[in-house]
Amino acid sequence: MRKALISPQKYVQGEDELLNLGYFVREYGKKAMLIAHPDDVNRVKDKLDKTSEKFGISFVEAGFVGECSRQEIARVQALAKEQGCSCTIGLGGGKAIDTAKCVAEGENLIIVPTIAATDAPTSHSAVVYTPEGAFDDYFYFKANPNVILIDTSVIAAAPTRFLVSGMGDALSTYFEARANVRSTTKVNAGLPCGVRENVCPPAFGTRAAFALAELCYKNLLEYGKAAKEASDNNQVTEELETIVETNILLSGLGFESAGLGAAHAIHDGLTVVEETHAYTHGEKVSFGTICQLALEKANGTTTDEEIEQVLAFCTGIGLPVCLEDIGIQSLSEEQLREVAEKSCIPEESIYAMPFGISVKGVMDAILEADKMGKEYKERMGENK
Repeated sequence: MRKALISPQKYVQGEDELLNLGYFVREYGKKAMLIAHPDDVNRVKDKLDKTSEKFGISFVEAGFVGECSRQEIARVQALAKEQGCSCTIGLGGGKAIDTAKCVAEGENLIIVPTIAATDAPTSHSAVVYTPEGAFDDYFYFKANPNVILIDTSVIAAAPTRFLVSGMGDALSTYFEARANVRSTTKVNAGLPCGVRENVCPPAFGTRAAFALAELCYKNLLEYGKAAKEASDNNQVTEELETIVETNILLSGLGFESAGLGAAHAIHDGLTVVEETHAYTHGEKVSFGTICQLALEKANGTTTDEEIEQVLAFCTGIGLPVCLEDIGIQSLSEEQLREVAEKSCIPEESIYAMPFGISVKGVMDAILEADKMGKEYKERMGENK
């Protein structure tokens, strides 16, 4: 059996770590293309100035305004060439990071997340949109980022909702990895540059990747609540450090090298409902995980105790557990079918589940997840 695992070359995390950014830039040269929203640059400008002076390097600001589009990628690539930049830095949230991945094309890339809201920073893929913000395509690169640099004092100063959202994204990692193991489904780690299996043999997840996914879930249960409290107080604690690593590194390696499942597919389906657009990726994935567990319950591959554990974790830190928690007060049968149909398009990760998938089955799972979440919240309210 062919197996594969992919990862960034270096992951560095700690308080005030941005002060060392110049050290990594200097490995490539003296000038770096900095792709970041102006607001994010302003948040950390003092540290950028200090690391620039200390290591004798300079930043060329791309003037990124928020959309990872083909046009923006081409503009920044031309600017980087014109300015003679030796490396690319993606600083901020998901779209700045994805733009940096596309500009660098897998070479000399440093990623500096300023929030721990998703597991995307470590991956070798990016989501590209039109200039108007509509989905365009997925891009894949020949390598993961060279360096992931995380300043936990910056993460701790960000709104807590982002950290909690990252925990919602990370929550799915173990359950989706487990589904891939049970179904022996191929994972993205085996596909170079995004090419498909007709030119590259499929690869399956390694035991190492699954172990990381298991640790991801264990950390969430053990440290998640305390990390949220630390973030509420803008404090860097051992618990917050652990959850930042969990949200970004463990979940990132877990999803890419151990595989996705129903949780992310149902997230994608839920995006057809306009009311969900105000909610983050991780918040919708949280509910998608409960939907996956409802699918597993219907097929006899999970237990009520496991579902209760997940519901307790989510409600304990403020993650969604029912439809109303992601803005959906009511869902017509037609809308429900549309969500399920989008979740079940041929290229979706839902087919990694170790049993047959149908639109009707997904519709039933969404309703069952909503019911379980509401009933749990009611029980907890009665017990207060």
